[in-house]
Amino acid sequence: MEPTRDCPLFGGAFSAILPTGAIDVSDLRPVPDNQEVFCHPVTDQSLIVELLELQAHVRGEAAARYHFEDVGGVQGARAVHVESVQPLSLENLALRGCCQEAWVLSGKQQVAKENQQR
Repeated sequence: MEPTRDCPLFGGAFSAILPTGAIDVSDLRPVPDNQEVFCHPVTDQSLIVELLELQAHVRGEAAARYHFEDVGGVQGARAVHVESVQPLSLENLALRGCCQEAWVLSGKQQVAKENQQR
């Protein structure tokens, strides 16, 4: 198993455990303020953590799917596949006093990189 490190996100508001070799893409190119983007130096895979605006017309698991599919559409994804959607335990959240529910979605999107054709 690859070694990992604790990586602060969004100025330390929360953190994620990432492979030691994960590259912070903001060191290479501009990244929007609502995103944290990392890439793996060998596998050509990316991890994007994105803060999204509340959409009142969707809730729960449907909201997680809505945002994932919306981001895929905006990025011109050739394929969008949801692998799982799971609720997060509110007692494990730093923002538990502000949230009524929290979800984590795992999935894959096939998106061309900046210099590749779609």
